[in-house]
Amino acid sequence: MRFLVALLSILPLSAVAHAAVPEQGGINLQDAATRIMERLHWFHNYLVAIITIITLFVLALIVWVCIKYNKRANPVARKFSHNTPIEIIWTVVPVLILVAIAGPSFSNLFYQENQPDLEAIAAADEDNPNIYPEAAEQGWITVKAQGNQWNWTYSFPDVLDDGGYPVEFVSNPLQRGLSSDNLDAARGPRNLAVDYPLVLPVNRYVRYQTAASDVIHSFTVPAFGIKTDAVPGRLNEGWFLIEREGTYYGQCSELCGKDHAFMPIEVRVVDQATYDTWIETLRSGDFDGAFDSIDQAQLANNSDRTSADTRLAQAE
Repeated sequence: MRFLVALLSILPLSAVAHAAVPEQGGINLQDAATRIMERLHWFHNYLVAIITIITLFVLALIVWVCIKYNKRANPVARKFSHNTPIEIIWTVVPVLILVAIAGPSFSNLFYQENQPDLEAIAAADEDNPNIYPEAAEQGWITVKAQGNQWNWTYSFPDVLDDGGYPVEFVSNPLQRGLSSDNLDAARGPRNLAVDYPLVLPVNRYVRYQTAASDVIHSFTVPAFGIKTDAVPGRLNEGWFLIEREGTYYGQCSELCGKDHAFMPIEVRVVDQATYDTWIETLRSGDFDGAFDSIDQAQLANNSDRTSADTRLAQAE
């Protein structure tokens, strides 16, 4: 057993950073990286329980009626026009079910759609899992994701380069689903990896804005629990706070055109120091150097984690 654990710890999979990607044959939602997605996980499981109870109840009712009131067991059917108690029950019970569903649904929508007041959160002194006072003290990080045919332009309105313009770059897909495309699995999952990923710091409040330069796109990252339309001439926005470092993938979720399926979103979540180095290198105009620093930082982080796992396996 100890040998098996040690062997697993040195397999290539253990050297890969945490990545939220679709799983072949998977039927559940991706792991949550934000409080928003955790709430959606809970709501999903809550709805599954309600749906299961209703389905089993209706199935049992149908079976009971088929057995008790079939032609052989009940040759002479009773005739009646209405039953007041039953009519009250089948009117009131569905209303109560809808209220039970709408309550947490509206609560989640309010939490997701309304950006938190960071000054109030920073001053708060309460044990609430929905707020992050230490992150609130550091303020917002704002990033704009503009959808184009067929890539994304990311810009940071609060970070200006030497010319006084916001730092921005274009993120292109590495593959487009054709057999002749680059299928180097080491670079990232097929049809999800990009050349220049979006980089964000962990445990910071992030305000994202979306727009489009041509047709309607949708900025969607399942692990974050976000899906916001990018509409030409309109600026939509939302927020999230990522609680775990790693690589997260998403895609455009609007039918924006012939290459809609090849508009991936790759987000690298790193520690604050690595992010600061990356954004400063971007400001200097060294784009390749900036993204190489992210690769090296994540590789070093994974190596440290793998070494720790190997030592733990050997100790066991």
